[in-house]
Amino acid sequence: MIEGGRVRLKTWQQAAVALGSAVGALLDPRRADLIAALGETTGKPAFERVLQRMKSCPEGRAVLLERPRVVSAKVGHAWDMPTNTFGAAYARFMGSRNFSPDDRPPVRFMDTDELAYVTMRAREVHDFWHTLFDLPTNLIGETALKVIEFEQMHLPMCLLSVVGGTARFSDKQRKLFYQHYFPWAIRAGMRCTDLMCVYYERHFHEDLEDVRRKLQIIPAPIVP
Repeated sequence: MIEGGRVRLKTWQQAAVALGSAVGALLDPRRADLIAALGETTGKPAFERVLQRMKSCPEGRAVLLERPRVVSAKVGHAWDMPTNTFGAAYARFMGSRNFSPDDRPPVRFMDTDELAYVTMRAREVHDFWHTLFDLPTNLIGETALKVIEFEQMHLPMCLLSVVGGTARFSDKQRKLFYQHYFPWAIRAGMRCTDLMCVYYERHFHEDLEDVRRKLQIIPAPIVP
């Protein structure tokens, strides 16, 4: 849901929600609603810049015009696509983890319909990025993807998530992350195209490796 549930906050209220959400998310990183609230209350300037970039790109403008949603009713056909396609790879990623595209929390704290949609779009394409970068959904994988998301959108929430994620690493995980995943994520996020300007659903039928080449995506390293 994008419309109908939004709440307009005063500046002090935004700060209070942001602080409470940050503390809550650090204490329990599984709280997607708190992470979403943190992203919205601290990320308006970043989402405004993303919106302008999308408006300046033909494929981004198509996304804004048609406002596709990553929900079961719209992407269910991916499960029926040939195994080599991006759509099938996304379906495997979701199915192997018993994920549903309908599980994303609604946008609540954005002022305009356009910003609310861009915020929801960023939230909903997260699993497309997991698929394309071949990242797992464990703590290391999610933290590495947040590095890429920060490079792509400059959301404060992504930076805070990286700090919070690395703070929870074991010594072994921290060594693995900084030796392999962090330098890869910096390089991958800088090299790839503007990922918020991609109409992913139009590429479902294409070969996964062709999509990666087109978007200049470097898959995650294979770590021994």
